[in-house]
Amino acid sequence: MTFEIPSIDYFLLLPFIWIVAWGLVLMFVDLVVPEGRKSLTGWLSLVGIVPALILTLLQWNQPGATVTPAGGSPMVIVDRYSVFLNTVLLLTGLLTVLISVNYLEKVNLNRGEYYMLMLFSLSGMMLMSIANDLILVFLALELLSIPLYVLSGFAVPRADSEESAMKYFLLGAFSSAFMVFGIALLYGATGSTALPDLLTRISQGGALGTAGAALLLVGFAFKVAAVPFHMWTPDVYEGAPTAVTAFMSVGAKVGGFAALIRVFVSALPAIAAVWAPAVAVLAALTMILGNVVALAQPNIKRMLAYSSIAHAGYILMGVAAGVSSADGVSAALFYMLAYLFTNLGAFAIVIAVERQQNIGTMLDDFKGLARRAPLLSLAMAYFMLSLTGVPPTGGFSGKFYIFRAALEADLVWLAVVGVITSIISGYFYLRVVYLMFMHEGAGDQRGAGVGARPALNVAVALTVLGTLVLGLLPGPWFTAAQQAILRGVQTLAGG
Repeated sequence: MTFEIPSIDYFLLLPFIWIVAWGLVLMFVDLVVPEGRKSLTGWLSLVGIVPALILTLLQWNQPGATVTPAGGSPMVIVDRYSVFLNTVLLLTGLLTVLISVNYLEKVNLNRGEYYMLMLFSLSGMMLMSIANDLILVFLALELLSIPLYVLSGFAVPRADSEESAMKYFLLGAFSSAFMVFGIALLYGATGSTALPDLLTRISQGGALGTAGAALLLVGFAFKVAAVPFHMWTPDVYEGAPTAVTAFMSVGAKVGGFAALIRVFVSALPAIAAVWAPAVAVLAALTMILGNVVALAQPNIKRMLAYSSIAHAGYILMGVAAGVSSADGVSAALFYMLAYLFTNLGAFAIVIAVERQQNIGTMLDDFKGLARRAPLLSLAMAYFMLSLTGVPPTGGFSGKFYIFRAALEADLVWLAVVGVITSIISGYFYLRVVYLMFMHEGAGDQRGAGVGARPALNVAVALTVLGTLVLGLLPGPWFTAAQQAILRGVQTLAGG
């Protein structure tokens, strides 16, 4: 019996390898960083993220497959789809570092392991987008999730942070069990876990293959916080340190959708008549519950948690439309890019207002903010308008493309639900704007109670700029999303 070494193109894996390697390097570097200067570890983490971002962009015109066993399908596919999403994820990591450096000092959580865990979780998110085998998808999902479980409880011994970590861990393990069972059933139905094999064999899998796809969808729905698998989201978002919540709200969601789209739209189109209506129903339920329940939230982190649930519904609308509309998945990709800037920007303002861990996160704490921090208030108002879908913002452009794709796919009823829930969302988003500009706060002194620092201000400026560019000039970025999904499907199908 001979052992066949798989062929590996290390250039295609280099961004992922660089992030993992730099996380390991930081573990040793942090040992010599003085206790009072752990922010240096945060700045050093950018030495991992920025080169990985550059390497990822260099791969845009150089797609390929790697880690290919002899006679088998490649385990990893690098194409424009993965490059687009990994760019979103690396930008998420970069902005998260900027909003975390000063925040961790303010809340007395300035420990170097925070940045290592973030890099390891980021590597799992990146692996989700390039995985071409269900086994690798599952491993990537665990690499993404386990560091986030720890980060959610990073504020130990605070009870709410410990509760956040425990709930996330238990429900995350529960969802992983669904996913493993689904993978097992799909393997039983097709004899393979490779996505190209699923593409050609799933139609012969019968009820077993359909059941496996259903369980897989449940597992992904947990990870992206789709209704009715969203129960963990509000409590985890509220209890976790706010910088962790910001990272989780974008990174974990984009990573989950990266694998979900790759598996269902690219590998399981033969049974789309079964899963596409289910995804459409999930999208409608997610938009309705997320936006309606957010109306009653007095805490801005819980409000943004339900907002995050609702936005998962809009992305799911694009996934459902992707079966019939050529631009369905492209719209979902563009939406995730716009959501990155808008949501991280909103959380950056929350961090500026927050005085201590989860102290200063009530909506009432935003009363009169315009007098204390006029520029931050204007930025927050812009982010709230973007989340609502008001032009000229990236959020408006994202919803425009999503609704158009739904109409092209004859999902008129789903587009109507999306429009109505967007109107509902205007109440709780614009309530924040009303409190900032139309109410008197606890103090009128400029800067009072606002903890904005240079790194945080840079993050806010970058997110405002990103949201504005996607609102005023969405065309080139949507074209990139169109090129990304076309290349992703062709490469996966072997074309």
